[in-house]
Amino acid sequence: MTSTPIERRAALQADRIERYRRMVEIRTFEDRVKELFAEGIVHGTTHTCQGQEAVAVGIAAAARPTDQVTCTYRGHGVALALGLTQESVLAEIMGRVTGSAGGVGGSMHLCEPDVGLLPTFAIIGAGIPVAAGAALTAQVRGTDQASIAVFGDGASNIGAFHEGINLAAIWKLPVVFVCENNQYGEYSRIDLTTPIENIADRAISFGIPGVVVDGQDPDAVEASMMDALARARTGEGPTLVEAKTYRYAGHSRADAAPYRVEGEFERWYERDPINTFRARLISEGHLNDESAADLERVVAKDLDEVVARVRETRFPEPAAMFKNVYAG
Repeated sequence: MTSTPIERRAALQADRIERYRRMVEIRTFEDRVKELFAEGIVHGTTHTCQGQEAVAVGIAAAARPTDQVTCTYRGHGVALALGLTQESVLAEIMGRVTGSAGGVGGSMHLCEPDVGLLPTFAIIGAGIPVAAGAALTAQVRGTDQASIAVFGDGASNIGAFHEGINLAAIWKLPVVFVCENNQYGEYSRIDLTTPIENIADRAISFGIPGVVVDGQDPDAVEASMMDALARARTGEGPTLVEAKTYRYAGHSRADAAPYRVEGEFERWYERDPINTFRARLISEGHLNDESAADLERVVAKDLDEVVARVRETRFPEPAAMFKNVYAG
């Protein structure tokens, strides 16, 4: 079993079964996080991504570990897909010293430079201009790195979206803007806040390509990201990729999502990304029903062991909050 972020990333990129395993891992992990909140083990709040696993895995399959990724407060899935270990993510959520930020960041602030994950952002849309800035550093240094900004549909209606993409388009920065359109901006359905059907259509106003992709299909997400990243690396500038997906959970741990349209969840679940990818791998001969069930049992067992270890890990000392604060 691989353990370091780089090893986990390499495994995902090399093996389609590992991509399925990572999707199952993300779903199982997020379900367990909600349980731990209910137990009172985790404090504050959290935002889980059940249903959006294909977007995270598709991005991780296409991007290089040297690329830099910004993400939202709903970032556990992206972090795990990029290669962060379950232990480092869970320990951060639970405020323990073995967390990816030493236990001082919590659920909304994950980070791992080894696989390019810049600190995730609690402020909506804040990662968009930061990804543009990361792309500028690659352009100035003359490397072939790209950056990726992952954000939600709600962020497409704020200033940072337009400012960040406009700047990237003018300077042809090597960045891909990925709108993870899960149909809801916090508690508001997209058709009540956004007057167009496809957020990707906004790309035309910046003179860049806009692509709509099936966010329930990791292969489709990977293919669109490979094309967009190739454009970025060859000096052609940014792309706006809209991955249409669905958020199974409410906005945060206290939200039971009573605002959903009747039958909406059921319609989306008919194309659950894990179920459909499993069926595809079985049809391709990579898995069968028995091996898929065995894989899922191993993932659940591994997570049980992770939870047990993290529960026994100590909390950081109060002084840790000042460890990475600098004064000029």
